[in-house]
Amino acid sequence: MKMKLAMYVLMFFAILSCNSNAQTKKLSLEPEKGKAIAVFAEGCFWCSEHIFEAVIGVDKAVSGYSGGTMKNPSYEQVGTNRTGHAEAVAVYYDPKKISFKELVTVFFASHDPTTANQQGPDRGSSYRSIAFYKNAEEKKIIQDKVKQLTATKVFPNSIVTEVKPIMDFYEAEKYHQDYIEKNPNQSYVKAVSIPRYNLFKKTYRGKLKPKL
Repeated sequence: MKMKLAMYVLMFFAILSCNSNAQTKKLSLEPEKGKAIAVFAEGCFWCSEHIFEAVIGVDKAVSGYSGGTMKNPSYEQVGTNRTGHAEAVAVYYDPKKISFKELVTVFFASHDPTTANQQGPDRGSSYRSIAFYKNAEEKKIIQDKVKQLTATKVFPNSIVTEVKPIMDFYEAEKYHQDYIEKNPNQSYVKAVSIPRYNLFKKTYRGKLKPKL
């Protein structure tokens, strides 16, 4: 009886895992004409998405997974810290209104890039800091920003942000998209996400969209 029950439990989680995987998909990183896409990982993607979407020139931000090798990873799989992926956001923007360089500024202004495999209360490689680039020009912009922040001692500790070429980006499950907007009273959102967003608003010197 115990063996049969264990078998059903395993089958249930296997089905659940398959269903979770089915909810993720690989996104094309080829932008529409006149638009551009950038990818960043800076801890929980709920807050990252909310922050980038507040910046003028950003059309939208999509929560997802990047930096690893597993295809179509689920939230649960990424959370094991064994897929190589980190929670990330694909930022769709208008380069006529905001530059990649300014998005890099937003990235470093909206999280702590000195904590390895950790962002606030979240720990593990899936929460590590990564600035992705598509070409040599973007790579240099990121590296120059790191040098500038280091030289001016903006952060008390060394920056540990990974600078990596963007390979694949997998859109996260639907319930993760626009999570803060849809769940403003969720405990993590109130205790972690909103305070982080408010701190960003106080320290960022760029242009933000008017509050609706």
